[in-house]
Amino acid sequence: QVQLLEFGGGSVQPGGSLNLSCVSSGYYYDNFCMAWFRQRPGEQREGVAAVDGFGKSRYADSVKGRFTISKDNAKNILYLQMNSLKPEDTAMYYCAADRDLLSCTAATTVPNYGMDYWGKGTLVTISS
Repeated sequence: QVQLLEFGGGSVQPGGSLNLSCVSSGYYYDNFCMAWFRQRPGEQREGVAAVDGFGKSRYADSVKGRFTISKDNAKNILYLQMNSLKPEDTAMYYCAADRDLLSCTAATTVPNYGMDYWGKGTLVTISS
């Protein structure tokens, strides 16, 4: 089993920044696909960013140029740096992991894509 725990959510004004963190523990391997998803109330879960074991990252069109996914393999921490935040970025953000690297392609393109492991989420609110 893999345990994922997110940190860093909060409330900021439009145009602001937040940096989310996700700590992995358990039977976690560096070559997992790691991703961030978000879900707004009443909407499907959306994959916003993913990074594979080779360091290749992918982003949803809605966050390209504003969000950056990265990971520290030595510390088993996944990050999501979010800049130029907009009210529509308000959502619960979830960290997820999958043993299949192909999930890193699907995560940001297939609506409501399922991953092997999920965190419990951290709330991000963008409001003036």
